[in-house]
This record gives sequence, structure tokens and C-alpha cells, in this order.
Amino acid sequence: MNKTIKAIVYERHGNPAEVLQIQTRPWPTPAADEAVVEMRAAPINPADINAIEGKYPGRREVPAVPGFEGAGVVVEVGAGVSTITNGALVILPHNIGTWREALAVKASELVAVPPEIEPVHAAMLKINPMTGWRLLHDYVNLARGDWLIQNAANSATGRSVIQIAHELGYKTVNVVRRAELIDELRGEGGNVVLVDGEKLRDEVKAATSGAPIRLGLNSVGGESALRLSNCLAFGGTLVSFGAMSLQPLKIPTGLLIFKDLRFRGIWINKWYDDATMHERMETFKRLFEMAQRGLLKTKVEKAYSIDEAKAAVAHASQGKRGGKIIVEFAN
Repeated sequence: MNKTIKAIVYERHGNPAEVLQIQTRPWPTPAADEAVVEMRAAPINPADINAIEGKYPGRREVPAVPGFEGAGVVVEVGAGVSTITNGALVILPHNIGTWREALAVKASELVAVPPEIEPVHAAMLKINPMTGWRLLHDYVNLARGDWLIQNAANSATGRSVIQIAHELGYKTVNVVRRAELIDELRGEGGNVVLVDGEKLRDEVKAATSGAPIRLGLNSVGGESALRLSNCLAFGGTLVSFGAMSLQPLKIPTGLLIFKDLRFRGIWINKWYDDATMHERMETFKRLFEMAQRGLLKTKVEKAYSIDEAKAAVAHASQGKRGGKIIVEFAN
């Protein structure tokens, strides 16, 4: 019997509702240095939607399979593979296209996950928690008890920042747009949770007793990013990793002259490409430790099957969600 797989494919860039289709493809055959991975789960991230629309850096050649992130189980290895074995739960590389039932991948690019971590959580460790970890380690030297501030604190990366900072002993000011998120984020370990608004600087000062805040994390842009910058101490750093408002950063010259602020950015795909396997694994090791202890979990709002791809992407495109939308694969 010739086994086949289903794959979500787009043959041109555009609105996902119009361009996504499900195709049947032959079951993958591994080359000598490859392993066949049967997918278990793949989240739908904003970057995935942008890539389908053709609005993401490094446009993929079409036809393409979307999906920057996901986890699966190794079911077959090539003749030359000794680094990974059948049955291993693995995280896939980001340039491969994870929205399909199975695929052949270079074994050296797979990251083995401890078996105690559920595949759904493993599938979402590589982008948001990895971004959170790098945001807290690569820009400002923080010590236990130091404060940082972030907007869109209820996003998947924002929640990862709260969880990781709490574990490392850093204190977080978490800025949100909806008051109903305050108790929830405080329950996850957020020290201060405030609704964004014109009086943010005064509210932050009161809530932190005027403690210096040297690190700001921005994934909104526009006025929200400016309000975050106004909360930073002299010589502070604002790191941007998203632009939810689609508005540019407008920074008054005075903030540069009189506060000597630094403005940086992070694109986790670039970090991942530039890091050595040792550097990647050092971070994964810490994230795995937290995940095994139940300290690092990405909330899931709803899981869809591969046949429901268009509905899943439409759901993921909506605002005010309570968690990630994922594609789950039957096994």
C-alpha cells in the first residue's frame, strides 16, 4: 500500500482563506542523513499568517507549506543517522513548513525533547518562550529584584516573559488593554499589571515605588511604545519584537538627549540561524527544565484538525483570544 500524507499548501501569496488548500502527497522517504517525523502539533503564529500573505521577510518560494514551529515523533531514520532514534519527540526547524502530517528532516536540525513534556507544549517552545528568554538575557544585565516593563503582556511571548522573569527573580510591570486580564496575569506571576493609558508613567512609578526600569519590551509600537519609553530609567533599553498597532515608533529627540535611551530589535529566526547548536541547546535546556516543572505553558484556546485549516487560520487572525490556535495531527 502506498502511504500518503495530507499537507496544507499555498501556491500563491494572499489571503489565507483564498490561497490555502489541502493536498495529498507521498509518504516521505528519508535520505541517509534525515529522519521522518510524524507531526503531533503545530501552532498558528502571526508570522505564519504574514508568510502566507507574502508580508514576511525572506518570502518562501511557492508552492510552499506554512508553519514555522511544531513538534512530532521520529518514526524512521536514514542509514547514516545515529544522533536520534525512533520514538523521540522532537522540535522541528523553522524553515521547513510544519503544517503537514509527516516530513523528512535533516536529523542534525532536530531538537529532542524530554518525554515528560507534552507534544502540544513542545510544539510552542521554539518561538515565544525562546524569544522571552533572549529578551531577558541579551540586552540588559538584570539581577534578581530588578524591574522590567512590557506591553501586550497577555500575548504568548508576554506570558513567557512573565513566567521566565518570575523564575529568575526579575520583577515585571505588565501593560495590557483590558482590565479583565489583570487578575489572570498576576496569577501567572506578574508583579504589576496595569491598563495602558495616558497616566501610565505615574501609575508605574506608584506601583514600583519609583524603582528604576532599565528594560522595556515592545510588541505594539506607536503611542504604546512611547509610553513604555517614558517609563524607562536613564540609559534604559527598549527592545521591539512586534508591531501589533502597525504604527511606527515615534521617539521625541528629548528622550535620546536627556535619557540616553537605546532602541533595539530582535527577530528570533535570525538569532536561531546565527546561534551555534550548543547555544541553542543551552537555552532549550533551561526552557525544558521549566516546562518539565509545569512553569512554562503556552495557553491553547482551540485545536483544529488539518482538514479545518482555513477555519483555524481565521480563528488565529482574531483579536482578544485567550490562547494559541493550534493544528493537531491524529496519530
